[in-house]
Amino acid sequence: MQFVDLKRQYHFYQSEVETRVQRVFEHGQYILGPEILELENLLSKRVGVKHVTTVSSGTASLEIALRAIGVGPGDEVITVPFTWISSAEAILLVGATPRFVDIEAESFNLDPDRIADAISSRTKALIAVNLFGQMADFGRIFEIAGKAGLSVIEDGAQSFGAAQNGIQSCGASIIGTTSFFPTKPLGCYGDGGAVFTNDDELAERMVSIRSHGLVGDKHCYLGTNGRFDTLQAAILLAKLPHFEGELAQRRRIATRYSSEFLDSCCVPTPLPGNDHVYACYTIRVPKRDEIAERLQSRGIPTKVYYPRCLHDHPALEGLGYQMGDFPVAERAAREVISLPVHPFLTEPEQEKIISVVKDELTPIGPLVP
Repeated sequence: MQFVDLKRQYHFYQSEVETRVQRVFEHGQYILGPEILELENLLSKRVGVKHVTTVSSGTASLEIALRAIGVGPGDEVITVPFTWISSAEAILLVGATPRFVDIEAESFNLDPDRIADAISSRTKALIAVNLFGQMADFGRIFEIAGKAGLSVIEDGAQSFGAAQNGIQSCGASIIGTTSFFPTKPLGCYGDGGAVFTNDDELAERMVSIRSHGLVGDKHCYLGTNGRFDTLQAAILLAKLPHFEGELAQRRRIATRYSSEFLDSCCVPTPLPGNDHVYACYTIRVPKRDEIAERLQSRGIPTKVYYPRCLHDHPALEGLGYQMGDFPVAERAAREVISLPVHPFLTEPEQEKIISVVKDELTPIGPLVP
């Protein structure tokens, strides 16, 4: 059993993928070929925004977004310590400083009640990470950020396809970003990402920044080599018609898991108004590492996202944070474990996961809040 079975997915879509890729080989436009614009137009319609620019990775999408709104040396950007490093890494790459805010225990997303205390005279923006497949509380985030004059970037690397009160992920804020890493809800077969906006000026700037800041024959911005690969765009075009079906299957599996595991552990909690896409089905358990070993020994693959908070990594020691500064995030890092939830799990595989997980967790009992 695979945690994410990309081979099985490929076999389902093999004919469409190979047809799309063959077209690229035939026209030979491997950089910014026609598939790029075709994909961007389809993504624009799906999310409901005017402009989409595909880029080379989810990390690049955040860096390009920050550069587009003018974040640079001397600025601070608020984000969370419980996420993949890209959320803070992109801030540092543009010369700014991350300011961490603790998370909500239920959603694993930024806690809006803690934003105000992190705002300083240097704070310019906020990156709200949508962890595991559901959107952060943007209503409250916008209220607080708006009063402080902060730009809000939506990090939708794990939430593409989700929605909040009818608004699609990546379309909630001034700039939305996402990743097309292979294991994401909509993934290609390499690295990739995109930025989304309704702002005409920001859109033009991000297109330029994606290609070394080039406008005509002049380099007008400090940019990057952030172009998306045409072959990867072709793969996404083959997979996109199946995306809604995959999301529906993810939700079916997750709903089944939650009904079975509710008395054994802390299951994912979609917040009111949120449509969760379960990029990861993440539970919280006591003795997490012991449970992971037991499940692995019985043929159930698991992953831990994330065993360390960002302030617990050597690369970010210079930010000056200490363990204990973000207790909710730090506890999550000790307790979370993710189970297979990919859309191609067979019925027998689902039954085995449910049986083994309940067998291992029931004697231990659920976490004490």
